[in-house]
Amino acid sequence: MTPRTLKLVCAVSVLLNLFLLAAIASASLWLKLPQARINAGSIRIAGSELPADERKAFRHMLHQARHDMRPQILAGRAARHEAAILLRAPVVDQPALLAALQKVRDSDVAVRTHVEAKAVPFVAALPLADRAKLADGLEPKGQTPGK
Repeated sequence: MTPRTLKLVCAVSVLLNLFLLAAIASASLWLKLPQARINAGSIRIAGSELPADERKAFRHMLHQARHDMRPQILAGRAARHEAAILLRAPVVDQPALLAALQKVRDSDVAVRTHVEAKAVPFVAALPLADRAKLADGLEPKGQTPGK
């Protein structure tokens, strides 16, 4: 090996080692930091702390409730699409946009109301310890009410 080739190999080796050390350090830091909960406070995420059998039944019930509302969900998607089209127009038709957004909001509220109405009897029948797990899952971590 020529001295130039040896220097090039050493430089590449140093760079690769630095890259690997940075990757290990960042992965270690990521694992140590508290992770943000996706959709913290949503009823589906709150149910993830239930025992396996109850969690499966709970998710099946939620899936069925959403399936029951499929036409409403599709109407909400259509209203979102309508709002997107209105926003892309050269001139925004404000009353039409407000109406489309109202349709989206109405659809979202109807779906959530139906899902929650189906969930309440299910969770009411759970043991107190499991209901406490659901309650903990609904509250954002590290925040107290009223602050």
